[in-house]
Amino acid sequence: MTTAIQEKWNERYRGSDAVVPQPVWVLQHYDYLLPPAGVALDLACGLGGNAIFLAQAGFAVNAWDISDVAVRTLQNFSLSRRLMIDAVTRDVEREPPAPLSQDVIVVSYFMHRPLFAPLVAALRPGGMIYYQTFSIDRPEGAPGPRNPEFLLQRNELLRAFSSLDVLAFHDEGLLGNADKGLPGESAIVARKRP
Repeated sequence: MTTAIQEKWNERYRGSDAVVPQPVWVLQHYDYLLPPAGVALDLACGLGGNAIFLAQAGFAVNAWDISDVAVRTLQNFSLSRRLMIDAVTRDVEREPPAPLSQDVIVVSYFMHRPLFAPLVAALRPGGMIYYQTFSIDRPEGAPGPRNPEFLLQRNELLRAFSSLDVLAFHDEGLLGNADKGLPGESAIVARKRP
């Protein structure tokens, strides 16, 4: 049965099969911190820009999203490129990843605070999390949600992943030149201790 949330995202992704999705900024800029191989998860993957990037880097990739339209688009793309991506329609809020199941987890532009602890638990020792999403301090008219429930508070990612070793963190808010960095977004790269 299709939920209202699933239909909202299905509508957004309809007709986007000609778009080649790009990986999120934090993954592109800190790809050199990735382990050499393993199992990776693109959580709430959308069209799968992160999943494609990770599969091209040699990872066995799981890609989960509530939108079956987005998942089918990613499945077709990965088959046509012979990429190792297992794309599945899944409500990640109800079905988080199993403990100790992932070497890399990437989350972009998705926020559900109750998932923070299960994401840490899902990392294997030495596993990495790459997380980037919208923050409360955003430029006027910036894209993304308006509801504070879906916006990170200042330094929230540091608190959420405090049990991990933080390797990179960006939370610039509205400081500096809005054409550079991550204005209105926050990002972290963190590693579970071996």
